[in-house]
Amino acid sequence: MEEYELAGIETIARGVCIRDGRLLLCRAKGGKTSYLPGGHIEFGETGREALVREMREETGLESAAGRFRGVVENKFMQHGRPHAEINLVYELEIAADAVVEAKEDWIEFEWRPLADLGGAQLLPVEFRRLSWEPDATFEA
Repeated sequence: MEEYELAGIETIARGVCIRDGRLLLCRAKGGKTSYLPGGHIEFGETGREALVREMREETGLESAAGRFRGVVENKFMQHGRPHAEINLVYELEIAADAVVEAKEDWIEFEWRPLADLGGAQLLPVEFRRLSWEPDATFEA
């Protein structure tokens, strides 16, 4: 068995926000892949608290983390090292008239039609299931 050093296991809160048949996505500026909005859970926070905090930090908007949709585990190579994450997935609610713009200069948000999630290179790939099952739940 080949030995390697695991780069880390991250615990992340992610939000599913669907409006008018479109899913809110985030990506690094210039990046080819996208992901559900959210971020790392800090020590002492719940997943819901982390999601609301991350949305406030990244967009300046108030939001609410609703129904728990499940867990998506993901392992991949990052900068040549094995990496893993555990995604806690919640419904994400923001005001219907809210304009979602990044307050951080390295990311951007977009509303992507559910039918085109494959074109967004949404990761982890399990989230692409939302294109045909918008109310999907996820089990690890």
